[in-house]
Amino acid sequence: MKMIQMLSVGVATAALLLANGVQAEEDMTALATKYACLACHKVDSKLVGPAYKDVAAKYKGADEATIKGLEAKVKSGGSGVWGPIPMPPNAAVPVEDITKLVHWVLSLADGAAAPAAAPAAAPAVTK
Repeated sequence: MKMIQMLSVGVATAALLLANGVQAEEDMTALATKYACLACHKVDSKLVGPAYKDVAAKYKGADEATIKGLEAKVKSGGSGVWGPIPMPPNAAVPVEDITKLVHWVLSLADGAAAPAAAPAAAPAVTK
């Protein structure tokens, strides 16, 4: 019986952690949508701008100075790194939100999945 209780707690904890990860992904997708980032970018494939996973792969393991440079580039806009189409400046986006978005994009290099539906609840353990 104690083993079943421990297993139940473990399954519930794993489900909660997975749900929190999905919630964080959904929050970042909502933030990217709010600032129209997804009008030009997709997570898995090029649209107008590069796929976020391609950006993450290019800058995987970037140091803090490089990350700050990416944040500045998102804020001020630019062109040339990913082709001739310029990224417009995002002057109205708060720096805090740009920081969150850049860190989210870079986290995709670690295998984070694109936002998905919440996972199904784990089946109940019965005796």
